[in-house]
Amino acid sequence: MKLVRGKYIMWKKAQQFLKKDKYLASLIEKYGVCTIKPIGKNDYFVSLVEAIIGQQLSGKAAESIFKKVRLGLKNVSPSEIIKCKDITLRSYGLSWAKVKYLKDLAHKVDRGDLKINNLSNLSNEKIIENLTQVKGIGQWTAEMFLMFSLARPDVFPVDDLGIRKGIRKMLGINLESEKIKIFARRWKPYRTVASWYVWKSLENI
Repeated sequence: MKLVRGKYIMWKKAQQFLKKDKYLASLIEKYGVCTIKPIGKNDYFVSLVEAIIGQQLSGKAAESIFKKVRLGLKNVSPSEIIKCKDITLRSYGLSWAKVKYLKDLAHKVDRGDLKINNLSNLSNEKIIENLTQVKGIGQWTAEMFLMFSLARPDVFPVDDLGIRKGIRKMLGINLESEKIKIFARRWKPYRTVASWYVWKSLENI
């Protein structure tokens, strides 16, 4: 992915495409180019740990717990999580369920069951298939990884609460998941970027 003046060419193309959409035009004018960036392979594991920690939590709560985990472990790696006692992980603010999820992730990466550094070479569907074999990683968490870790351009997390709320704000009505998917087809092949603008529309609400 090439950079031009700190912005991604792909996102500039997405902006040009999406600004023709009547629902996104004003948001693009207000927020400019999407700022999602792909992360390095060395950060994939940490990204998944953070995603598991953040499930069903507010941003501030998730950030606080993740900070405690980082400080406690010193190095957020499969080996460190495997070595860490469950009760210690629990003391950082994790639920018992999330302790089990992190342990399962760490063991699968450590054994090579989940070849984490190879994920970027796979299709979206294969990545979701691989990630959802880990306890605690479902469709939504896998989609967040695709969007915010790999910066895949055409991911649409239809079951995300923010997306559903943003679509409701746009249209003034509640839609079922299938109808939201149909509505979002207008944004292909840049539904990741469109989703970013939908989330931005909820700021300060």
